Amino acid sequence: MSAFTSKVILITGAASGFGQAIANAFAKKGASLSLVDKDEENLNKVTEQCKKAGASKVLAVVADLRVEDNIVRAMNETIETFDRLDVLVNNAGVFRMGSVEQASIQSFDFIFHLNVKAHFHFTKLAVPHLEQTKGTIINVSSVAGERRLPNCILYGMSKAALNYFTKTSALGLAGKGIRVNAVLPSACKTSIMSCPGALSPGLTPDDFFRKTSFQVPLGGVLVEKQDVVDAILFLASNSARTITGTCLAVDRGHALVGSGT
Repeated sequence: MSAFTSKVILITGAASGFGQAIANAFAKKGASLSLVDKDEENLNKVTEQCKKAGASKVLAVVADLRVEDNIVRAMNETIETFDRLDVLVNNAGVFRMGSVEQASIQSFDFIFHLNVKAHFHFTKLAVPHLEQTKGTIINVSSVAGERRLPNCILYGMSKAALNYFTKTSALGLAGKGIRVNAVLPSACKTSIMSCPGALSPGLTPDDFFRKTSFQVPLGGVLVEKQDVVDAILFLASNSARTITGTCLAVDRGHALVGSGT
């Protein structure tokens, strides 16, 4: 029996990219899943995948996390369905390129709402439930929060804020027995790169990844989704019971390179 068989995992942004991979990985471990995303069609597909993969039970919650009431509803439905919460994976997020001159105030609000505020809100709501289970929170951040990337200023700022939030909330929640950590992937081929407005005009995802791959010291290849999933499974497990406040770079050394463009 897997250590996750009796656990309830809430994953935001579960309909694609890292979220889909994370959901399927926990499903194979026999966990019960609360999957949250605004993309109803893809969320239903992932739900069926997880059921077939071995999840004990799966709840799909269609919710746009820009709407605060939806976050409250997602948490309430999770607790009403499972009567507990063991792991919160704050994964939902958006990516946008742009310098300080190019980025708009509207983009600032959009990015910070999804990349920071939603995680903060879910965490606040999860605390009383995670205190009961001595559970854990894992934030999906980015090495962009550690590097200086002039053409990703808003995205990098949001991830730097998330990294700070991870460390500070870990300190604040340690007394309740709740661990808080983050994984910091570097560039990875997920659907977030294909979202409208994510990349500069004329720049394709392949162009972006080709340029980024030359900045990776360890082997010169990109991080795979499974690398990030493995890190999350570890941080959620009892093997990481002494680890909290860690921002774990999963980047093949990308963060060591310094500033980028």
